[in-house]
Amino acid sequence: GRIVGVHGLKGTLKVFSYAESGSILEPRRQLFIKSAEGLRKVCVQASQPHGKLTLLTLRGVDNRRLAEGLIDAELLIEKSSLPELEEDTYYWFDLIGLSVYDRDGGYLGCVESVIETGGNDVYVVQDPRKSDSKELLIPAIASVVVEIDLQRQIMRVDLPEGL
Repeated sequence: GRIVGVHGLKGTLKVFSYAESGSILEPRRQLFIKSAEGLRKVCVQASQPHGKLTLLTLRGVDNRRLAEGLIDAELLIEKSSLPELEEDTYYWFDLIGLSVYDRDGGYLGCVESVIETGGNDVYVVQDPRKSDSKELLIPAIASVVVEIDLQRQIMRVDLPEGL
């Protein structure tokens, strides 16, 4: 996630979480803060939902001044601490950077980001070799995304007409 602000005077952080489940920020969880000062390990004391954000209290961050110094820092977790996924389900960070090819083997670009929508995710694909390439928005549905091979770092898609 990303620390986007502070809440109150006792060092509580406002966090925009990238995780689907709030349990990833449970008390006693070890996290890393990546800021301009570098990377440091921290421990979650408490967390609670707060609208679209999460209020997070970290051990050692006990006043507003310390909390304000962490705004814009990223919160990271060791990959080995992430929950196992169901088959054909992927973490976004595994998908970003994949090379994308159409059904005929034509190169379309790389997955630059993922957009979460109500119904399904959308992969933002752009060809980094072309400075004028337009973004291609590919719906993350089984009829369009026919193969994801993390070992080979590729995604194959069968684009609908007009895309």
